[in-house]
Parts: sequence; structure tokens; C-alpha cells
Amino acid sequence: MTFTQNFTVVGDNLALSAIVALIPILYFFWALAIKRMKGHIAGVTTLLLALLLSVIAFKMPVGMSVMSASQGIVYGLLPIGWIIVTSVLLYKLTVKSGQFSIIRNFILSITEDRRLQALLVAFSFGAFLEGAAGFGAPVAISAALLVGLGFNPLYAAGICLLANTAPVAFGAIGIPITAVEGPTGIPAMEISKMVGRQLPFISVFIPFYLVIIMAGFKRVWEVMPAILISGVSFAVTQYLSSNFLGPELPDILSALVSLFALVIFLKFWKPKTIFRFKGEAEIAAASAEQKKTTESTYTAGQIFHAWSPFLVLTAFISLWGIPAVKSALTGHYEGANAILKGLNKLGELLTFMPEVPLIHNKIINGAGEAVAAIYKIEVLGAAGTAILFACIITKYISRLSWKDVYETTKETLYELKLPILTISSVVGFAYVTNASGMSTTLGMTLAKTGALFPFFSPVLGWLGVFITGSDTSANLLFGNLQKITAMSVGMDPVLAVAANSSGGVTGKMISPQSIAVACAAVGLAGKESELLRFTVKHSVFLLLLICIITFLQNNVFSWMIP
Repeated sequence: MTFTQNFTVVGDNLALSAIVALIPILYFFWALAIKRMKGHIAGVTTLLLALLLSVIAFKMPVGMSVMSASQGIVYGLLPIGWIIVTSVLLYKLTVKSGQFSIIRNFILSITEDRRLQALLVAFSFGAFLEGAAGFGAPVAISAALLVGLGFNPLYAAGICLLANTAPVAFGAIGIPITAVEGPTGIPAMEISKMVGRQLPFISVFIPFYLVIIMAGFKRVWEVMPAILISGVSFAVTQYLSSNFLGPELPDILSALVSLFALVIFLKFWKPKTIFRFKGEAEIAAASAEQKKTTESTYTAGQIFHAWSPFLVLTAFISLWGIPAVKSALTGHYEGANAILKGLNKLGELLTFMPEVPLIHNKIINGAGEAVAAIYKIEVLGAAGTAILFACIITKYISRLSWKDVYETTKETLYELKLPILTISSVVGFAYVTNASGMSTTLGMTLAKTGALFPFFSPVLGWLGVFITGSDTSANLLFGNLQKITAMSVGMDPVLAVAANSSGGVTGKMISPQSIAVACAAVGLAGKESELLRFTVKHSVFLLLLICIITFLQNNVFSWMIP
């Protein structure tokens, strides 16, 4: 039995069908932002509603609908849930060993200003992790670091989600852009160039915007030199690398240049006033002593030793991101390197790709093609496994006992049981939405905007990332629709596909997956509604900027299109 997706399920009317398809999304917003449900309750009930609508409205067989949800739930556990567990475990191990107190004091020795700490950790270091790993690790790790520095957990999560906007399109060694080359036929290098002529405008703005949110407009000018160093160095490197090197390295290079430029700059420049959060008077009184302690008591070797778990983490996730290594880890390496060939055999043993019962090649999409449905279980190749290896090495670096590791792991799993349920349910919801045709119905409706499509094109990417939690998935979902629609309205297809990716980055901070991941990382399970209320207005504002940039590039600055 097959199921053919139908996008006009209400009286053969696309607009009315889109309203029905929008119901689960509106419900999720209502459940979190207005009703303030706990994340796992909102996630599970949204999944149940999506299942109900897929069967009743979109005529999807019950078994197929349930199995599509199961595919999403498995993906929510691995790789996404796996990343969260190992990321939080790594952070907790550094705290358990006492090494994090050295890290904390080291950062305070660079700057005691909360605004500048956010730029260093959330913006620059978070972007590096996004470029190397992606899939939730950047927000999880950088938010945990900020909490360790004394940031309010909700604030830390929100700031890191917002800062993560700049690098998402080039995340995980450029996967969002390289992946969309397949369904669109547009060379990845061309898309990379176009995205690199859109996002730098956002990247240079994000540090400025972050500080406004944290401290208000008046306090921005006190650290404007540092903001300019951070944002401009990142944006310029992002433009140059995306246009002349390709989509693989912009995040890593931009983050490193921005991080080192700001650290060096802060060696010679300090703000006249130090900004701290309300109620931090005791920290202010102790900060000078902390700085003195760091400089006089901790040697360079001790500081390096304290940072080494995160250096090891960086090495592992960078190694996992190398295409040849990733191929070997997932059992797909076809080269001649002896070491990678041996690793490939292990990768084959630990990679499982069973077909999803009832729906594999049984769902026919709008193009009349059968859609493959595979449980993609890559144990060795998952980014979470790279982080796990970093945890194991951290055990020896920090001289922790196996009992300490066991107790910390048990504590981590206990804390994350509900966040993992939230993540699995919302990813299951995303898969049901895609399999039933609801996502495409919404996309086709936006594509009907005609001459205004260049303005609304980024909204498709924003919607795709909200639903799927991934810029890569949003590009695969709507990339070809963007191309076809652009050609029909006289818009350059390269601009439309790039706008899908650029618009998508602004949806990351409100995606149910991202919200659940961020809350899990900072110990705020059940507080997802508060985090969504914090991020949603910023998401819409930044999306509007991308829409304006795309519209202007199509109608006024067409010379910017490669």
C-alpha cells in the first residue's frame, strides 16, 4: 500500500489546507508561550495532534503516520539526544574535578564584564562549535559554560540561542549548504557565495544586538570597540571564506579569528565601567581577588590543564567533521588510506540503517517520487560519540575515579530524562509533518506570493527550521521548491535557495528542538515556555532583516548575486 501526499485537502483549496497544516505549530506556540506547559507535555501533545491531523485531514494511513513519528523519535534520541547527554556530562565532569573554577577565573581575568564574556563564549566559541559539530552541541556547551560563570540559566540559554544565529548556515562543516546541492542541482559553491553575501550583515549586527538585550542601548557604547572587533572580524572572515574557499570552513575560521582578535584586543583595552547583572555586588567585590588569584596562583600549565577537556573536545569534533573520517566512521569510506579502511570496518559494524516499516518507499511526494525512510543509527559517526571520547579522556586528565564518572553519568541521565522526551516528541512531530505533506502545503502557500516572493522566500527557511530544528533539513525540504518558484517569478534561483538557508538560521532559536536542548543544558527542564517567550521576538525581528536584505538584493542590489 502506498500513500500519495495531497496538498489541497480542504475543498481543493491550498490556503484552507495550509490553515489546517498550521494548527500543530500554532498549538505548540500556544502551549508554550501562552499556556506555559512544561516542554515534554507540549511536545507530546503536539505530536499527538499532528498524528490526528495527518490521519483525519491529510488521509494518511494510521500505521504510516505512527511509523513516521517513530522515525523522528529515533532521530531525536540519536544523534540529537546523544549529543545533549554527552555535552552535559563533559561539563559536569569539569565541575566535579574542580577544573571549571580555574576556567571561570581565567575568563574573569580576561574580562569581568558580562557583555564581553557573552561575546567570547556565546558568540565566538559557540560559533566554533557550530562549525565543527552542530546539532545542538554549540548551545549546550556554551550555555553550560556561561552558567558556570554565574549567568542566570535562562539568560545563558537565550543568549546562546541568539548568538548561534550567525553561524548556523555553515554549521557542521557546511552541511546545510552542501546538502542542498543535490535536490536543486545548484553548485554548493554558488550557494555558499550567496549566503556569504547575506549573513555577514547579520553576523556584524549580532554582537551589537546581544549587548543591547543584555544591558540596554546606552551601555552598548561603552564596549563598542570590542563589539566592532568581534563582529567585523567574524563577518569579514565569513564573507572571504564563503566566497573564496567554500561552505566547509567559514564558521571555524570566522570563530577563531573573532575569538583571538577579541582576546588580544582585551589585553590592551578595558571598558571604563564593568557591567554586571543585578544582585552581583558580592561578585563585584570578589572579582578583583579572583583575578589576582588567577594571575598569581594559577600557572599557565594549570590554566591549560583546566581548559584541556574543551581542547580535547574541539579536537574530536573537528576530527569527526573531516569528510573522509566521517565517511569511515559511518562505514562509507572508499579511499585507500589503511587507517581509515580499518576504521571503516568498525564503522560498518556500528552503523545500522534498517528500513522504516510501512513507509519506506511507500510515500509518494508531490513530484511523484517514492520517499525513502530509513532509521539512520550511526553510533560511531555521531557527534555525541566524539564528545563521549572527550569525556573519557577528561576522566584521566582530571584524575577522576570511575565511581565519580558513574555517579556523574547517573545524575546527568536523571536530569535529562524529561528533556530527552521533549526532544524526541518534537522531532517525531517534525517527521509526521513532513511525511503527511503538511510542511509542503505550507511551503506551497508561501510560494504563491508572486512578485513579493523575494521578500517571503526566507520565511520558508524560517518555517522549515522551526519544524525540523535543522537548517540542513529545511534546505532539503524547501530547497527545490524555492528554486522552482524563483524561476516562475523571475527571481534568481541561487538567491532563493540561499535565502532559504539564511532565513532558516533565524528560526533555530525558536525551534522546539533547540529550545529543549538549551533548557536541558542549563538544568531548566520544564521551563521551555519561558525560553520561547524570550527568543520569539528576536527571531521574528532578525527574520525581517533577512527578508529585507533578500528583497533588496533581488530588486536593487542584484549585482551582489554571483
